[in-house]
Amino acid sequence: MHPFDTEIQLPELFTPNPHLSDDIIQSEIDGGVYLRDLRCGDILKIETQDWMCTMVFCEDKEALIWGHPVFCPDPVKVHVSGSTWGGSMLKEAFIGRGMHLEMRHPRYGILLTSKVLEIQSSNLADALNWPAKQASYQKTFER
Repeated sequence: MHPFDTEIQLPELFTPNPHLSDDIIQSEIDGGVYLRDLRCGDILKIETQDWMCTMVFCEDKEALIWGHPVFCPDPVKVHVSGSTWGGSMLKEAFIGRGMHLEMRHPRYGILLTSKVLEIQSSNLADALNWPAKQASYQKTFER
């Protein structure tokens, strides 16, 4: 045995849970927004693979949404359930990149969007060019 050889085994620093799919791990990397972090009147511009919508957050998972030519050409109040990877597992009260937004429409029932590509946020007062009491902001949620 060479004097610098060792038999000490180094532990693995991180081992992902074998029950987590690659999609779940990727959603944590891609990021998104939790509804609990929004204030009433916050505006989200959401781009999916096949359409763009505007969502004005109201409260308690309720929002006005418009932008789809069939389901919501004009503002309609929906209940935002959360995001899913396309199966039955729902990340509640979360809108995530790379995930499908799930919402309950008053006329069409549960709607599932194509994958969300981008999410941007702004404040209603800023969008209407009203003087805001706080510093204005517009941001793209961190990845």
